[in-house]
Amino acid sequence: MPQIDLKTDAALGVAIPSRDARGRIARLGPVVDSVLANHGYPPIIEQLLAEALTLTALLGSLLKEAEGQLTLQAQTEGGAIDLMVCDYLGGELRGYVRHDAEKLAALPSEPTLKQLFGDGYLAITFDQPVAKERYQGIVPLEGKNLGEAAQSYFAQSEQIPSLVRLAAEKRGEHWFAGGLLLQHLPEGEEGRDRLHTRLDHPDWPHVAILGGSVKPDELTDPELPLDDLIWRLFHEEEEVRTLPATALRRGCRCDPDYVRSVIARFPADEREAMVGDDGLIRVDCAFCSSSFAIEPQALS
Repeated sequence: MPQIDLKTDAALGVAIPSRDARGRIARLGPVVDSVLANHGYPPIIEQLLAEALTLTALLGSLLKEAEGQLTLQAQTEGGAIDLMVCDYLGGELRGYVRHDAEKLAALPSEPTLKQLFGDGYLAITFDQPVAKERYQGIVPLEGKNLGEAAQSYFAQSEQIPSLVRLAAEKRGEHWFAGGLLLQHLPEGEEGRDRLHTRLDHPDWPHVAILGGSVKPDELTDPELPLDDLIWRLFHEEEEVRTLPATALRRGCRCDPDYVRSVIARFPADEREAMVGDDGLIRVDCAFCSSSFAIEPQALS
């Protein structure tokens, strides 16, 4: 198995046994550039999507099944952004943002979540098909940034004390984003009823203070390996374990054969209504900005 580069496009598991804490740290580089490449988003949207992709990587890498999928979706009303979607499947990330350019241009240079999203909510869906388990948590989009909104998700939906830190910055022509997720484990064996989680466990403030001391430029530094950053934060602990890393890459599951198979399922009269003036059915992918031209006769 090839060795995973722990400087960028990777997520690394972390455990601090003596403090009953676990988590993930991730950094994205070329993955972000490739997701953003075809969209031409304004800088504010690019930074937001970079952070959202990082959060998706942190959460998605928690899935136990290789076939498991994590979807993060923000739906809103009255803001400059009316939809943001990211998802994770087997280390592959994709995402897009739908926004109102005029409303966005009227915002300050560092808008709040409320200004960006208006009245909205964050929905996080864990889907594990082998175990036939699907779980979705929904919380209001509140807080100063996406990291605080994610912390609210864990506090309200999961009842698990959690710390989330996200950062993204453009260095020259390239984006780098990083994130840290730390959680307090339920007392006893992992997987025990979450009612046994103590939200006021005395070890948790210690872990949260150390984890919260991470600087944004440490999270985004492409020359600082993730395991070195974990050691920098927690080297005074009795034991710090790094768990198997996950390589991250851009992935969009659209392709001509798949698109044709989906369109072919529609009734003939509906397919006929899809035909444009050029005699073709055109399907656009919001995630990768690809456009597929399908000849109707190829569907029969």
